[in-house]
Amino acid sequence: MCGIAGYVGGQQALGVVLDGLRRLEYRGYDSAGVAVLANSRLLLAKKAGKLSNLEKMLAEAAEADLRAGTTGIGHTRWATHGGPTDRNAHPHLSADGRIAVIHNGIIENFAKLRAELQAEGIEFASDTDTECVAHLLAAELAGIAGSPQALADAMRRVCGRLEGAFTLLAVDAQAPGAVVGARRNSPLVVGRGNGENFLASDVSAFIEHTREAVELGQDQIVLITADAIEITDFFGNPAEGRDYHVDWDARAAEKDGHAWFMLKEIAEQPQAVADTLRGRIGETGEIMLDEVRLTDQDLRDVDKVFIVSCGTSYHAGLVAKYAIEHWTRIPCEVELASEFRYRDPVLDRSTLVVVISQSGETMDTLMALRHAKEQKARVLAICNTNGSTIPRESDAVLYTHGGPEIAVASTKAFLTQLAACFLVGLHLAQVRGVKYADEVAAVVAQLQEMPAKIEKVLAGMDPVRELGRELADNKASTVLFIGRHVGYPVALEGALKLKELAYMHAEGFAAGELKHGPIALIAGPAGDRQQSGGPADDESGNPVGHGTPVICIVPSPAGRGLLHDKIVSNIQEVRARGAHTIVIAEEGDDAVIPYADVLVRVPRTPTLLAPFVTTVPLQVLAAAIADARGHDVDQPRNLAKSVTVE
Repeated sequence: MCGIAGYVGGQQALGVVLDGLRRLEYRGYDSAGVAVLANSRLLLAKKAGKLSNLEKMLAEAAEADLRAGTTGIGHTRWATHGGPTDRNAHPHLSADGRIAVIHNGIIENFAKLRAELQAEGIEFASDTDTECVAHLLAAELAGIAGSPQALADAMRRVCGRLEGAFTLLAVDAQAPGAVVGARRNSPLVVGRGNGENFLASDVSAFIEHTREAVELGQDQIVLITADAIEITDFFGNPAEGRDYHVDWDARAAEKDGHAWFMLKEIAEQPQAVADTLRGRIGETGEIMLDEVRLTDQDLRDVDKVFIVSCGTSYHAGLVAKYAIEHWTRIPCEVELASEFRYRDPVLDRSTLVVVISQSGETMDTLMALRHAKEQKARVLAICNTNGSTIPRESDAVLYTHGGPEIAVASTKAFLTQLAACFLVGLHLAQVRGVKYADEVAAVVAQLQEMPAKIEKVLAGMDPVRELGRELADNKASTVLFIGRHVGYPVALEGALKLKELAYMHAEGFAAGELKHGPIALIAGPAGDRQQSGGPADDESGNPVGHGTPVICIVPSPAGRGLLHDKIVSNIQEVRARGAHTIVIAEEGDDAVIPYADVLVRVPRTPTLLAPFVTTVPLQVLAAAIADARGHDVDQPRNLAKSVTVE
């Protein structure tokens, strides 16, 4: 979850690294720091807080060599070991000042290593696990003349002692013109330039300079100089990375005129969904995945599906369950990745585990994947990041092609994951003979209408933004979201967005559960007046003031008439108790009009596909409330984009 950047070449390293950190700031923002090699000196600058704090400090610094160096590393941190302070900011130095190290992940045996080093007289300058690596590298290099190869050899030996998940970058004051990296269970990618090379936790760090990347494998060491990239495994054996071309440019990682990255990414959703669907139908009508190491017979043998994911991806999985069971008639369970392996699920070779992760590095999901593989289950990954760990370790992959998502709160990741999940469900149905090619093509045609419908929703969001500004001043203790069928996961996702961005308490419920407890949370505009049975409405039939906001996701009356009637009844129940009802319903649904204090219209859509349009107003609403309250919409407090530790 930390941002890492490294550079060797002919440019000013400080500028290149800082530019990379700006693009990676979404990955970590508790502190930031850089180390630059210049004139055989190792120069550091680091500061707690956001990257702007470091940039301000650097602007006031008088050290000319800091700007002259052409080799450097940089880091934006999301704290794990040690609080977000100046002393815990990366890079960390060895005691002799020779080595600087930056790190993403957690070194699980750091306490043992730290005790050993302290017993040898090493004094620690921070509370981090990372500092152990700097001291271990210095010990390996003690008495050895500095060289790029010596640093790589030392990193290899140190990695053999480390347990846990880590990406490491190191520079040696005695080996100018070289940066060494190592990765285990944490992202690291190489950027191949002309007379310069790059290392980063994400290609967006160097996309302005090169679009040629090298995917590193698990447990590999990489040494970069201005003219060479050398990859070996942890045992020193030569290894090869996989070269690939990044098919989006630097502009895709910029705000493009929007106030926040999240608003830009909400606006990009029609294109992102279209890109995810593009090219998925083969010449004979079959659904095409990206990488498949499973046979059709493997899929025909599947007798149960587990969808395993976290957060927003978990909500996408909940929607997918309805579609997969409906289309394939295979039992489907949706599990939180953090709970999956600890409850000892029953898995075998006939089980298909679908793991969903935007980054491909979500540690809980990765550990669940590995547990599934140990139990001989088949694993299919849905992911947005080419070359990340989860797709590499899966038996099949469907990439969402959503492009970079910078804002911490997922928006286009959710919709593209929905599209990918539906494609997986259709693929399973097709392979198993449950649906014929023409039936699959008909559903795909409906899916291909979604980008235009999302565009239509986005065009009508001004009233939702105005509603957000009104709700920003709402004194209610909670906001409730209710839905039925696929509207229930949408309610969960809407509540999550509000919690993430606006720091308001919000809960999503299946509407039928209201009478089993949650309806007690409804308060009318006069506080607890409704408990005495007082009327919710004045004589004109209009709500008196604003009670507890309840956001209602209404299914289509055409597709699921019974469900529609039931949720209209639920809306009447909460409104009778003084709730302020905000209703999301499709065009032409007049039955909800009498019971909606605020009515948000979305295009008519098949029931299973409705989340593509009903989710968007909830994203816009949460962002508008957060913005009106003065919060950082892109980087909510206490959160990071990629959770790469358990």
